[in-house]
Amino acid sequence: MKAISIKEPGGPEVLEWIEVEDPRPAPGEVVVDVAASALNRADVAQRMGIYPVPPGASPYPGLEVSGRISAVGQGVTGWQVGHEVCALLAGGGYAQKVAVPAGQLLTVPKGIGLVEAAALPEAVTTVWSNIVMTGGLKAGETFLMHGGAGGIGTMAIQIAKALGARVVTTVGGVEKAARARELGADLSIDYRTQDFTEYGPYDVILDVIGGRYLQRNVRSLAVGGRLIVIGLQDGLEAQLNLAELVFKRAAVHGTTLRSRPTAQKTAIVAEVQNQVWPLIENGTVQLVIDRTLPMAEAAEAHRLMDSGQHTGKILLVNG
Repeated sequence: MKAISIKEPGGPEVLEWIEVEDPRPAPGEVVVDVAASALNRADVAQRMGIYPVPPGASPYPGLEVSGRISAVGQGVTGWQVGHEVCALLAGGGYAQKVAVPAGQLLTVPKGIGLVEAAALPEAVTTVWSNIVMTGGLKAGETFLMHGGAGGIGTMAIQIAKALGARVVTTVGGVEKAARARELGADLSIDYRTQDFTEYGPYDVILDVIGGRYLQRNVRSLAVGGRLIVIGLQDGLEAQLNLAELVFKRAAVHGTTLRSRPTAQKTAIVAEVQNQVWPLIENGTVQLVIDRTLPMAEAAEAHRLMDSGQHTGKILLVNG
């Protein structure tokens, strides 16, 4: 089979479409013939050499796929060769085939095409595990999503709105602000000209930026507020006035999904299948896909993500 390899840390040009060995299913795994994968910021960080691959994971980028099961490992029940699925991965999605723990498989939601389903697993599990399972977002609370135009952001806006929250998001530009409002955001803040701290307080904040946002995030939390940091686009370090955290009885969580044990991912996937898939199937939550490109053109897809000009997910499709 072929897969996208990272020949050395660097820009999009380091991504190569090369021949590699076919995966085989270990006990408890299936092999999926990949119809499509989707880009995530973690793929960019891996390409740049600042996001190490978890032990035992595939060295190839790609944290989600859709496709058809072509092989079933020992001990797998409920899944058969030929089943159409989408899946959450620890890596390896930029390829023609990938081995997946059976507990990380999801059905393709009714009304969603097989290729389009690749846009779902990472975004939905990231959003649900962080704003619900960690952040405890409830109806009537105010939720702030930084980066509301990206794959995580467009999904978080819709899920938070479906939960009954007041939804605020930061975006860059008038067009992205309008799209966020179409998806259900009550307020879109252009981070280039507005300060999000003026529109709080917020009960739950999901932050993909990190760095200098930390202090302002905590300052804008409500009493008992929860800040969940899942990205580090603005850097690894920041200063914080601990008094603002202590006297608000607030909490700061730092989380990643990729390196969690399989058992934790299985639990998250099960909740998503039960709680979010019905919202997708009835149209409450919609896929937002910017464009699709051939898998072999992953470098071009990464250039687009680096530019920040996209809205929603970018898909890589096998021929």
